[in-house]
Amino acid sequence: MTTETRETRLKRLHMRSWRRGIKEMDLVLGKFSDELLGSLSDADLDVYEALLEENDQDMLRWITGQDPTPEGYADLFGRISAHAHSKGTAH
Repeated sequence: MTTETRETRLKRLHMRSWRRGIKEMDLVLGKFSDELLGSLSDADLDVYEALLEENDQDMLRWITGQDPTPEGYADLFGRISAHAHSKGTAH
């Protein structure tokens, strides 16, 4: 097992943030990653990494308020959503 440095992890998560299944989530997660990913704690990065495994269609429904965000993601996704809405990237 290799131990990944924080810098390598951030680069990997940043790349995954910009390479989603749908363009809307590219913009939401990519821009969040550009501006705020490095400021997340290691625990928040764990949640963010798990979030990246979720279906883009589900995340789109969460960010637009069509469906409630699962509790385990609620705090972090709330920050992502607030960032997206402040930047005009969520509808």
